[in-house]
Amino acid sequence: MKKQLYDAAIIGGGPAGSTAAALLAQAGRSVVVLERDKFPRFHIGESLLPFSMKAFSRLGLHEKFKRAGFMEKFGGAMYGACSSEGVKFYFEDGFRSQTDRSYQVTRAEFDKVLLDHAAEKGAEVHEETAVDTVEFSADEVVLAISRKDGRPSGTLHAKYVIDASGRNSVIGGHFKLKKNYDHLQKISIFAHYDGVVRESGRDGTLTNMVRAIDRWFWSIPLTENRTSIGVVLDGAVFKRSKLSPEDFLAQAIAEQPLLMERMEKAERVSPVSVAADFSYRNSRLTGDRWLLAGDAAGFIDPVFSSGVFLAVLAGEQCADILHELIDHPARKRRLFARYEKSINKAMDVYLRFVNAWYSKEFIEVFLHPQDFFQIPPAVNAVLGGNAGTSFSIRWRMEIFYFLVWLQRYLPLAPKRTLIPERSDAGERPAELEAVALP
Repeated sequence: MKKQLYDAAIIGGGPAGSTAAALLAQAGRSVVVLERDKFPRFHIGESLLPFSMKAFSRLGLHEKFKRAGFMEKFGGAMYGACSSEGVKFYFEDGFRSQTDRSYQVTRAEFDKVLLDHAAEKGAEVHEETAVDTVEFSADEVVLAISRKDGRPSGTLHAKYVIDASGRNSVIGGHFKLKKNYDHLQKISIFAHYDGVVRESGRDGTLTNMVRAIDRWFWSIPLTENRTSIGVVLDGAVFKRSKLSPEDFLAQAIAEQPLLMERMEKAERVSPVSVAADFSYRNSRLTGDRWLLAGDAAGFIDPVFSSGVFLAVLAGEQCADILHELIDHPARKRRLFARYEKSINKAMDVYLRFVNAWYSKEFIEVFLHPQDFFQIPPAVNAVLGGNAGTSFSIRWRMEIFYFLVWLQRYLPLAPKRTLIPERSDAGERPAELEAVALP
């Protein structure tokens, strides 16, 4: 029996792998997806960005998202822990915005919708299948695979391979490409809760972030009654506390009046999870017959919800590049270079944004928006997933970063302690108030 030579083998069935698989299969290419786990499986990264909406339209996913009950999301809000003051931003107000919404999702269900969609489009999907080794030759890639019980189950052959296997990148690990950002070695501790109080209307769909002096919190509405709550901080701080994840999360939330006001009657309905070693990058994203996508390429902190956005972006570009490359092999160098430049540029945008966020001055400037040169809409656009490739956004962001830097030396905005204000005994914290960006 003649062996099958797939056009593409994809390691990993998460958002990057499923996006690439669906688009390649839709274009008539032979694709196999090798996913280590059985979907649905728990995952973090529940808040999506509006710049993925075009890709979801191209994939034909909106109706499936509607049937799955995913909540539409219209923006976000940021608060300083030292007061109830906050700023809301709506995607429709972003610089040259093209959409006013995205989704809040339960990732187990979201990822399964994407993987099942890839299979419906014609991709061959193998769950509970691990890739043990990858060997490259001048003509093909050979992947040795095994089942969940560890027993080898043969080899697969493909013209190209997309590694979308997550942070433990199969190919990145093989070539030792991973580089950590030592200043961003954060951990997150998080769980799901029922009964968290929300605002009414579209404001009840917003992702809320609370910036404290040495940590920040997220509150992401997932369904009508369920909310994801988490805290992100240096791993060393958690280690020094010597608390269990459950006790640490409960204590961290209890110290934040802004959160406790809305969680007075909330009930934790999931185990407390911990994710570590957030920020890293692979030094190369392409090779002779491979591309890295999604978390296998890199991850730049969870703070601005860029993980799924970058994964879908990379999956879409991988599919387009391989579709063209299979018919025009001579274009490989140019196409791979274009892909690497595009994904690295997007990660650079978020790395700079994240570095600014972890300075106290970022939230001081953000909470004091000034409507000149349309800087707030430009920041809003980046928060929505616009990677800042247009000059009109780039120069406005340069001014924003300059203001954040200048705030260290000249108080352009009110200085903040980022330490929660305590109410007197028996008093409840003041209701949250927010001011919309101009």
